Amino acid sequence: MSGTAPPSERGTSRDLLPVILAGPTAVGKSAVALELAQRLDGEIVSVDSMQVYRGLDIGTAKPSPEERRRIPHHGVDVVGLDDAFDAARFATLATASIPDIQARGRVPILCGGTGLYFNAWMNGLGDAPAPDPELRMQLEALPTPALLEELARTDPATFDDIDPNNRRRLVRAVEVIRITGRPFSTQRARWPDRAPTLAGRAFGLWRNRPDTVARIDARVDRMFRNGLVEETRALRAQGLPGNRTASQAIGYRQVLEHLDGVRGPLETREQVKIRTRQFAKRQMTWFRGQMDLTWMEISPTEEPAVTADRILDAIQSGSRPHSFPQGNRQ
Repeated sequence: MSGTAPPSERGTSRDLLPVILAGPTAVGKSAVALELAQRLDGEIVSVDSMQVYRGLDIGTAKPSPEERRRIPHHGVDVVGLDDAFDAARFATLATASIPDIQARGRVPILCGGTGLYFNAWMNGLGDAPAPDPELRMQLEALPTPALLEELARTDPATFDDIDPNNRRRLVRAVEVIRITGRPFSTQRARWPDRAPTLAGRAFGLWRNRPDTVARIDARVDRMFRNGLVEETRALRAQGLPGNRTASQAIGYRQVLEHLDGVRGPLETREQVKIRTRQFAKRQMTWFRGQMDLTWMEISPTEEPAVTADRILDAIQSGSRPHSFPQGNRQ
């Protein structure tokens, strides 16, 4: 599939081709996407693995009702807590939504930080096998240290990259290795050679480390002020702990533990900040290694409208003037 445009792009006017806006959490992607959508007469496709769940609003920084009235959003509030959503379902959603947006003469803007979802839409899901229910049950019964020990022994590359607190991903990695006898890291699809029609239309946003940390801390404080604990308490009553994906979302997982008495409120808030910073760093590592993006640094004082103008200038000129400086990576 390398070098071949996705079906949603074939035969489409270049002016209506998707614009990709990727980057780590709290970098400001959503605000820039709204500005771009206004200028391009576009609609936003959320590439976020947690915004698909209804009810997970505060902790996912979901677009407000007013923003969604102003600019149509796709991929938000797709399923309830009693349902599962994964990269394959996102690829199906995007494949249906993008040509529908284009058919209305509007520009799809894919905005988010879930790299696997971007990759699933562009390149499929690789050749990893389907889950084995019996093996999955056996692995889920193992303690985390045992899973980590097995992963370190059988696939050091994935062990170095994986979040040791993400049991769902950990179980899946070990499951794939046991089924196939090959490292999980060799079975994940990589970003393909960029089709010419998308050259110059895929952008990555980044900020320097101090700015990123400050924005994450401020965002987490705002979420707690806006009622993250109360929202999580209500979601727990609606079955959040039973959803293996949604219950692992940063913020909700820590608050669930707080509600179970694991830690106090101040320590919980600090844990959310720490986990979010770690997550942002992993996102940057993934995007740098897997996606061919035109990187744009955002200064601490730059308004979203200015960033949107810079992106439009790059699209219109067809140039790639911005890169990710080697010495300033997060």
